[in-house]
Amino acid sequence: MQLPNHFFNSRRLEQLVENKTSYTISNAELNVYETHHYAEQVMLQFSQPVLASMLEGKKVMHLRDRTPFNFLPGESLCLPADEIMCIDFPEAEKERPTRCLAMQIDRDLIRNILDNMNESMPKADQAVWDMSNDNFTFTNDHAIHQLIQRLIFVFMEDHPSKETFIELMMRELIIRIKQTENLDTYHNTLLKINNANRMAFVIQFIKDHLHEALTVSKLAEKANMSEPNFHRVFKNEIGMSPIHFINQTRIKRATAMLSDPHVTLKEVFLSCGFSNPSYFNRTFKKIHGISPKAYQRGLA
Repeated sequence: MQLPNHFFNSRRLEQLVENKTSYTISNAELNVYETHHYAEQVMLQFSQPVLASMLEGKKVMHLRDRTPFNFLPGESLCLPADEIMCIDFPEAEKERPTRCLAMQIDRDLIRNILDNMNESMPKADQAVWDMSNDNFTFTNDHAIHQLIQRLIFVFMEDHPSKETFIELMMRELIIRIKQTENLDTYHNTLLKINNANRMAFVIQFIKDHLHEALTVSKLAEKANMSEPNFHRVFKNEIGMSPIHFINQTRIKRATAMLSDPHVTLKEVFLSCGFSNPSYFNRTFKKIHGISPKAYQRGLA
């Protein structure tokens, strides 16, 4: 993500550590923080839920109940209201500053979006979309990256309809983030919840049977749901179709296998459940931008 040139022309740089430039509308605020000097244990807290996204440089984050971790460009962090952050800036310099966005979003707006999600895209097993009391870190996918980039532009734009534009984008952003968080929860807690949650059970089943032929019909049967209802609920909760998720999971496994220079492409695509090499090549290239063979050669 990039800040527009007019940001640098208009902002005032008044301090070297966490210099803040703010853009405010009625139910959200975009803050750009810049640090041009090494610093440790800088405390930060927001009265509303916040989405922080790294732009440049590196932070080391100290949050409750977590081991300190690096926060890098391309990553985002969701925090509940009043969460205290303790931040180190080990690499910040005048010529290489650390820059980060912190977007505060009004709780009432988030609650309204979640209520609409529960009405229009309900989860399985009477689970509900709700605000989290925990912090959540994730890597921005292409869609979230583009949304945040667009929000930066509109927050800084002088347009009479900017609040309407921002609220519409906020709705999409929150839905995508909640789906990302939902999938992350399933990945990290499958063994604890898969007996009680049908989507978690299906995701574990997919992981355990990647080498087999997997169909939506078979997965719906495992979830004890009709095929149309299963397909709809899966997309609601995960943010992608079952087939897309299966292919994505297979490519992740294939990518890991290709780190071994001695493994053959035939071993990889058969182990990951692809029926023929051409489909494997097309799917891999669609995700990584290069062929499996080129990817493996690049690691050698």
